[in-house]
Amino acid sequence: MNWSEQVVLVTGGTGSFGKKFVEIMLNEYRPQKLIIFSRDELKQHEMRASGIDHPSLRYFLGDVRDQQRLERAFAGVTVVVHAAALKQVPACEYNPFEAIQTNIDGGKNVIEAAINCGVRRICALSTDKAVNPINLYGATKLCAEKMFVQANAYAGAQDTRFSCVRYGNVVGSRGSVMPIFMEQRKRGKITLTDARMTRFWITLDQGVRFVIRCLEQMHGGEIFVPKIPSMKLLDIAEAVAPDCQIECIGIRPGEKLHEALLSEDESRNAAETDDMFVIQPAHSWWKKENWNAARPVPEGFRYASDSNTHWLTAEDLYALVEGSSPSLVFSTEIRSRATA
Repeated sequence: MNWSEQVVLVTGGTGSFGKKFVEIMLNEYRPQKLIIFSRDELKQHEMRASGIDHPSLRYFLGDVRDQQRLERAFAGVTVVVHAAALKQVPACEYNPFEAIQTNIDGGKNVIEAAINCGVRRICALSTDKAVNPINLYGATKLCAEKMFVQANAYAGAQDTRFSCVRYGNVVGSRGSVMPIFMEQRKRGKITLTDARMTRFWITLDQGVRFVIRCLEQMHGGEIFVPKIPSMKLLDIAEAVAPDCQIECIGIRPGEKLHEALLSEDESRNAAETDDMFVIQPAHSWWKKENWNAARPVPEGFRYASDSNTHWLTAEDLYALVEGSSPSLVFSTEIRSRATA
């Protein structure tokens, strides 16, 4: 795939993922044109004012709920990364119609516009919360995954292909627990919902590079899952604020103790490489030989944050956070107290 010949568009381009994606695209891949599609003019202005600008870059105002606007934006586009979503679990629980209109109806609009405009490759971002979902955010993302996989059949003989990427919590992103813990540290008390809770972790840089690699390797229909480490939230709190009081306040509506990125039922159609799992669609149009080089996963296999074989230490966490968010720095004193 020659990126210099591609016209690339990212929905939700002013979000945490979108900004990092644009940065890496401009610095390393240099597409023919790069379009930021988002609905917030202030965030677009702030992004441009921060220095994210280039002759190949376009800022395009629009909402994924508006298919006509998407079709205008997709004209001439060859690659789409669909990152726009409402993703805050409590907000989606309280505003279910809004979550459905953006995450499900918006996904449908992206699919329709991509097929109508002849986009070649589309990758939609998903989440570990789409696996056996218990909250509305996860349920909308599960619906979106189903739509994007089956969109390959909708496209038919047309050369438009859709895939998904599914990964866990992003270290240091907006809404991440890390900035929250660091702010709470100033008051001497950290709040946890449950001390047993575990989560998968990935950096923005890792997530963006994984999406780019999946775009290059996709056949259309796959759900790609990276192999990433887990960490207990209690261990994160103790690493971030070793001298603070930790208060457990109880699990919020829609939360799980542990998350899964690959369920036992999905594993029947999954294969693995050294650094990722590939969930293949169980549809007649799928060619099993597409991933012949990958190894089948064991019967009944489940990839979950509590049974993961790769765990982060406090030092691993410090390196991840400081590498992904230079403004977040851990002092020598905190490091020594947390690892004592």
